[in-house]
Amino acid sequence: MTEVSVELEVDAPVEAVWEVVSEPRHLHHWERHVAKVRDLPAGPLHAGASYTAVMRFLRVSADVHVRILRWEPPRFAEFRLTGPLEAVVRTTLRPLRGGRTTLRHEVDYAFPLGPIGAIAARSLALVGGAQFALRRGALAQKREIEFRRSVED
Repeated sequence: MTEVSVELEVDAPVEAVWEVVSEPRHLHHWERHVAKVRDLPAGPLHAGASYTAVMRFLRVSADVHVRILRWEPPRFAEFRLTGPLEAVVRTTLRPLRGGRTTLRHEVDYAFPLGPIGAIAARSLALVGGAQFALRRGALAQKREIEFRRSVED
């Protein structure tokens, strides 16, 4: 597996950051390959819950199944993704002085062999690679969190 990570500071408290980054309905806001999310549990998310992210790689759609391995609001979550993208995703939030938060995402991933995995790997390479895509997504999260905070103030 390949590992990529990104860490940045967000001008918002941990709870406000968690509210955004823990909501799978917003995945398509930050990850351009996510077309939609379906099969979400009816109640609050928790360890053991699962859902499906419908991903588009070039012009091919594929289901990626997501299972929550650890769910520790508002500080930590860990997910396992299976399908044409196999990954473990960890999100960690750490409070900083002045109501700021460190947001860290770590992703260990691989594209299994097969035609859809090959298309997914090629699609990711076309947008600059996994590290670039992860950073772009984290920066989009940061913008959304800080925008929400500015509107609330």
